[in-house]
Amino acid sequence: MSRRLIVRPDAEAEMTEAFDWYEDRVPGLGSEFLLCVDAVFSAILRDPLLCPKVHGPVQRALTRRFPYEIFFVEDSERVVILSVFHAKRNPKRWQERS
Repeated sequence: MSRRLIVRPDAEAEMTEAFDWYEDRVPGLGSEFLLCVDAVFSAILRDPLLCPKVHGPVQRALTRRFPYEIFFVEDSERVVILSVFHAKRNPKRWQERS
């Protein structure tokens, strides 16, 4: 049985903000950002245990090209994306969501 991927609204907003920022810099770069994030989502769904726990049950996956961390929790039925977070920001912002 495959797990369902649920992206919380805060994480969606972060992805949209990052997309807009990259697109303003270089047309097409925002789309590349979203493809990179989608690849990480797929990797998480394939095997979430490869990602370390960083705050209680919250796990973290890193994007390869962009300085973003993806924080999530998982169980046998679903993976919930809590945050798509720029690595230079204050981590207390995403920790409040867990």
